[in-house]
Amino acid sequence: MTHAGTARAVQAERGTLDKAADENFPVAPFFLPRAWRDDLMAVYGFARLVDDIGDGDLAPGGADARLLGVPPEAAEDRLLMLDAVEADLRRVFDATPRHPLLRRLRPTVRRAGLTPEPFLGLIAANRQDQQVKRYETYGDLLAYCELSANPVGRLVLSVTGTSTPERVRRSDAVCTALQIIEHLQDVAEDLGRDRVYLPAEDMRRFHVREADLATPTAGASVRALVAYEAERALHLLNEGTPLVGSVHGRLKLLLAGFVAGGRAAVRAIAAAEYDVLPGPPKPGKLLLLREVGVTLRGEG
Repeated sequence: MTHAGTARAVQAERGTLDKAADENFPVAPFFLPRAWRDDLMAVYGFARLVDDIGDGDLAPGGADARLLGVPPEAAEDRLLMLDAVEADLRRVFDATPRHPLLRRLRPTVRRAGLTPEPFLGLIAANRQDQQVKRYETYGDLLAYCELSANPVGRLVLSVTGTSTPERVRRSDAVCTALQIIEHLQDVAEDLGRDRVYLPAEDMRRFHVREADLATPTAGASVRALVAYEAERALHLLNEGTPLVGSVHGRLKLLLAGFVAGGRAAVRAIAAAEYDVLPGPPKPGKLLLLREVGVTLRGEG
């Protein structure tokens, strides 16, 4: 690789990893052991790259496409790019990947004995986003979250060496809840991408049309629908919360942060009277810290 090519690769890698600061939840907080932080950032880098491909949010210029062996002029072909990142993921397990974010993943895969399946799930979710823009039932949405969200929690458990069937079950509930809450926060943004993650059967039940989601503020029907879905997400979050009490030390604090982030986001949505259309209701740090305390005490 030329000097210019190396510089582009470093810039592409750094540009993706820097997005961790903008996430709803801390990706690899300072209080975790260094090895865990490195591994979680490697997992994050992969997940963020795949999501950016699926959402059309890659940095302009085609650097990521070049790194994946795709002609820069084809960088906008999301399915082609997802195929390329899947091929590079396969190299993580049996060769040398092209993209620096995938090369970063290799030591983590080896150290934690990770399998391709959770990573393939994240790619499959983004493929689905290109082909499925609406979800008829809540069950359909849960099946999507099984691909788009649950692999992340499973990877956290694997990286930290704490995976058991019961913890995976609880983790899946938490991750699905967090995904649904994020969809509620981003109803307007998702509609701008021609995606609606509110189940169509629920929209009909609450007499909500898509045109109602495109207004500057939500009417009573939209608010009632959002409140209903938020309550469902909170139920899932509560179902998964015993995961926090099943682990110890710094991991307990990390998982409490995930659960508390979801609870605080639901409180922020409720404080906005379930009007999510002007923009995502976000909790303040004080509310988040309070929810962390409640979660750690097992009061939530």
